[in-house]
Amino acid sequence: MSADATAATAATTAGDRAAVRALVGLKLRLLRNGLRRTPGLAAGYVLGLVVGLLFGLGGAAGLAVLHGRAGAADAAAVLVAGLTASWAAMPLFFFSSDESADPTRLTMLPLRPAVLLRGTLLGGLVGPGPLVSLLLLAGAAAAAGRGAASAAVAVLAVPLTLLVLVALIRAVGAANARMLSSRRGKDFAVFGGLLFAVLAQGGNLALQSSLNGSGPGVDLSVLHPYASVVRWLPPVAAVDAVRSAGEGAYPVAAGQLLLTAALLAGLLRWWLRSLRELMVSGDSSTLLERSPAASARTAGRWRLLPPGRVGAVAQRQLRYAWREPRAKAAVFTGIGMTAVFSVLSVVQGWGSVYVIAIGGLMLGLQAGNLFGADGSGFWMIAATLATRRDARDELRGRALAVLAYAVPVLLLFGPPVAALTGDWRGLAPALGLALAVLGTAIGLGCVISVRAPYALPADGNPMRNAAPGQNGAVLLNAFGSMVGVAVLCLPLGTLLALLLHGHHPAWPVLPVGVLYGAGLALLGVRLASGRLVERAPEILARVIER
Repeated sequence: MSADATAATAATTAGDRAAVRALVGLKLRLLRNGLRRTPGLAAGYVLGLVVGLLFGLGGAAGLAVLHGRAGAADAAAVLVAGLTASWAAMPLFFFSSDESADPTRLTMLPLRPAVLLRGTLLGGLVGPGPLVSLLLLAGAAAAAGRGAASAAVAVLAVPLTLLVLVALIRAVGAANARMLSSRRGKDFAVFGGLLFAVLAQGGNLALQSSLNGSGPGVDLSVLHPYASVVRWLPPVAAVDAVRSAGEGAYPVAAGQLLLTAALLAGLLRWWLRSLRELMVSGDSSTLLERSPAASARTAGRWRLLPPGRVGAVAQRQLRYAWREPRAKAAVFTGIGMTAVFSVLSVVQGWGSVYVIAIGGLMLGLQAGNLFGADGSGFWMIAATLATRRDARDELRGRALAVLAYAVPVLLLFGPPVAALTGDWRGLAPALGLALAVLGTAIGLGCVISVRAPYALPADGNPMRNAAPGQNGAVLLNAFGSMVGVAVLCLPLGTLLALLLHGHHPAWPVLPVGVLYGAGLALLGVRLASGRLVERAPEILARVIER
């Protein structure tokens, strides 16, 4: 090889190393910038770090205590399996919360895919998440290990497993980068995150039921059926190799390590191919196709809405609830919480058909802070509020949008909960109570939205639920609504209690509850509309994020 070629190769290698160091330094800079925010955000950032580290230390200590107990290796395998599932799902739901996880931000730089891969892989090892995972993996290895051979294997297994977890989250993120950074990707994150939370809660309940049904104390043998399946799946196999080495099965331990190493190689290859495609292929995500037939079908969906401003406002709000990620997250969080409370009431033994009243509260709270998501666009709405009637129609349209999805959800959840609890006689009064709570929450939400609005951040950061300096308005909106709804619904609750205590038919609570909720909703709209016109400039100043 000539001297010029050797020099060129050396220069390229030095440049690649510098690029890798720059990518790792970028991750360090992002972590450091988390402390340079406003005092409130910086305090939340530090608190999150401390809680995460304490969780990792506590989990590692708890696993280490299991060392030598029967079933400790099974517990370690199940924990690593859950950790792997969480890392694999994380980019699908929290892709926008980590700027370094989006390779599309770096594809325009003069970097080769292999260099970008090495830099982001090393950068992915930096941060509180990998540190917490490292602590848990070390605790799992300590729980499963037995003897010097296990300790020697653990020195290889723990770093190898952590590398697989980092490569897994980066490969999944790179393969779906364009989809996850688009509006459809954010929509998927809302649905997927809700589904993942429900499935995780279901798995937690199933595991608790197994442990509670195993007699006094905690019998880890109930985990053996799960562990016998997942221990051969990499990267769980690498941690389980510690157990195999401690039992003297050295060929099995070597095979489990090789299986995990093969998965790491496959993930790196998949990741590299995704980076190459991102760097050379075009992005067609902004192309829009619209046919006359599709436009006609879309227009036909809104025929049931009333004419005039009320229907137009309701249509606008329903479109926002379907298209805008923040609004969609709020709506489906309310629906998801209703489902979770309904399932928990049945599974944990305190099941009652009246639990759907919680759903009325969760969905009715969507009427709180009605103008926060409008942001600076609220000025266009404020410019059209010339009279009190305009303000009343604006609030009626927004309230109608909440009712359009809240009432069907309550009617849909009621019969299954009644069937699971066996209380069909209580279905009618439970629906009456739920609809009364819903109407009360909407009416009170309209009043509080005018009195105490606040800006919603548009950066997609789940740690921020308001602009700096507006936390008091958030507390007033949330707790004020819940306490106010509870107080205002006391008369209907008293009527229901008297009917049930006197063993009288409680079905009249259904029509009374409907009328009661509708009356309070209309009263809230009327009271709020009287102040909306004069407070429109103040609301605009509050909902613009500073």
